[in-house]
Amino acid sequence: MSNLKNFFFTSESVSEGHPDKVSDRISDMVVDTYLSADPYSRVACETLTTTNKVVLAGEVRGPKINKDEIISKVRNCIKDIGYDQDGFTWKEATKIECHLHSQSADIAMGVDSSSNKDEGAGDQGIMFGYACNETDVFMPAPIHYSHKILRLMAEDRKSGKLKNIEPDSKSQVTFEYIDGKPFKVKSVVISSQHSADINQSDVRELLKPYMLNSIPKKFMEGFNEDEFYVNPTGNFVIGGPDGDCGLTGRKIIVDTYGGAAPHGGGAFSGKDPTKVDRSAAYAARYIAKNIVASKIANKCLIQLAYAIGVSKPLSIYVDLFDEDINKNKFVIEKINENFDLSPRGIREMLGLNKPIYEKTAAYGHFGRTPEKDGAFSWENTDKTNIFS
Repeated sequence: MSNLKNFFFTSESVSEGHPDKVSDRISDMVVDTYLSADPYSRVACETLTTTNKVVLAGEVRGPKINKDEIISKVRNCIKDIGYDQDGFTWKEATKIECHLHSQSADIAMGVDSSSNKDEGAGDQGIMFGYACNETDVFMPAPIHYSHKILRLMAEDRKSGKLKNIEPDSKSQVTFEYIDGKPFKVKSVVISSQHSADINQSDVRELLKPYMLNSIPKKFMEGFNEDEFYVNPTGNFVIGGPDGDCGLTGRKIIVDTYGGAAPHGGGAFSGKDPTKVDRSAAYAARYIAKNIVASKIANKCLIQLAYAIGVSKPLSIYVDLFDEDINKNKFVIEKINENFDLSPRGIREMLGLNKPIYEKTAAYGHFGRTPEKDGAFSWENTDKTNIFS
């Protein structure tokens, strides 16, 4: 990690209508569909979206769910996002193929619990969790405000308040950091699909309020309007899966910390919670957030490592970014004493065997508000006393 104190840092976000996010949404819908029928279902679903076509593939283990039901729910996802265009629509013009099949017996044998072993991890790999006190949700400022711009745009687009703006959008925010803390915004980029009825000047005026309403005024003082870029390439009428093929799991940095922290490489969407790519990343964020919320550190990075079929993590790494060795040892001891980081332990701790994943597919898996149905449980700060 860099020791620079003064620097510029940029993060991007993409909207729920971005082709990759459409794919993530559909894959997570499949996870929720199976978990709704059986909370111990196993799902690994990948989705491809392109011009008037959606293809689902992957492995499942659980109740038999009719393909027509899955296909109908795919159309509901597309409709909710807002696509009814010539090149991509929720209607019959878009062809949907479902190629889900049974989970490998070899993988199942390694993961399943038995009389002489606990449930193992669904794969090998490394997972990271991160938190910092740059925002009230303990997320880095650039990714937090990039998400917020697009989320507010989507809300107004769906309500009808924002007209002539289509579902496919991207944002990017660059912050200047002074002494390691976000000081002011240097630049903002918003690219958005729009109707053919408006020009680029109109698009700029429509989207400018979302920049101003998303980012606190203290960070916008002295902002140079020339550093607000809207659709820099010009026209953006053809968008979504018609303009660019979408795939599950291609926006893993958008899903996490906007590049402010390392990433283990595994995507989240389309995976049930026995897959530590997902569940252990949630657990690492949960612990890191509680550490920073306890005010023992300004930021925290945690790495967990797993082997397929092995229950406990192979290693736990903690960085509090302050070179206090005794504090670091204290934190690691508290993690080992208070958190069961086996796949089963994580699922029980965070209540992950629930159909709570479709709503995670856009605007980040972290920095969200915990919900009554158990969604975003990893964002709770109910363990701060452990580190105080």
